Amino acid sequence: MTGPARGRVAAIDCGTNSTRLLVANADGTTHLRLMRITRLGAGVDATGDLNAAAIDRTVHVLRDFRRMMDEAGVSKGRLVTTSAVRDARNGDVFRQAALAATGLPAELLSGEEEGQLAYAGATAGLPPIDGDDLVVDIGGGSTELVVQRHGVVQAFSMNIGCVRLSERFLTHDPPEEAEIAALVAFVDGAIDGAVRALPVLSTLRDGRLVGVAGTVTTLAALSLGLPAYDSDQIHHSVLDRAAVDHWCATLAAENATTRAERPGMVAGRADVIVGGAYVLRQVMASFRFDRCIASETDILDGIALRLLQ
Repeated sequence: MTGPARGRVAAIDCGTNSTRLLVANADGTTHLRLMRITRLGAGVDATGDLNAAAIDRTVHVLRDFRRMMDEAGVSKGRLVTTSAVRDARNGDVFRQAALAATGLPAELLSGEEEGQLAYAGATAGLPPIDGDDLVVDIGGGSTELVVQRHGVVQAFSMNIGCVRLSERFLTHDPPEEAEIAALVAFVDGAIDGAVRALPVLSTLRDGRLVGVAGTVTTLAALSLGLPAYDSDQIHHSVLDRAAVDHWCATLAAENATTRAERPGMVAGRADVIVGGAYVLRQVMASFRFDRCIASETDILDGIALRLLQ
């Protein structure tokens, strides 16, 4: 292969809510970035299993991704699975199907590994700071808190994500006040557990909060008032506490159909955005951050960077 395709790499992330592909050029620039809402983790919190329809949806997308990788001349790739597959009794069924669809072994990341890769991607392109970095990666099934202090990166994965929380707590549309209160209490308990497991979280200083994944970037799109989702405008935009509080209250008061009609709302996210928004709200409150930098670069970019090294 000659020309710009030489040395291209691909990263695939099979998450609880979405399946995503990044094809990066040898110089680290992006050739292709795609996201499909596949809801692989639908029902896993309640049943403990991936359902057949969710596996089929995701594998169909993976076959498309494999074709695109071939067309792009990808020389090396890595496919990872996260919370939903970690939790599911039949996760190996999906992993075998993913291997057959892509030719790539479907790695099962630990929460720690997921956090390390998310940090590498989230902070790419950001200037270093003297204080501590905290990266929050709000996924469908889990949320990773990743701290960098003096070059040492530590991560903890909490079993709270926008799909898991929505399925468990938000059974009415729009949710009732008691459901929101129960969700918030659960999230606060998970954050308390993270602080016990990772004591550095209790002593963050001169910090910077960076948020990744669809909850944060969708809230950024809404806060910016974009007529349509625009990655370039969202990347490294800032969400302040007042904006996050506003969108939690506003979106929780609407039903999913109304949310879906909002400019900037990503298709397939309207029914789970409230759960994710409250995770960001409680993280900002617990660690006293007034601002959150929204990053469009994330775990995919972390994987690509390692493949290129």
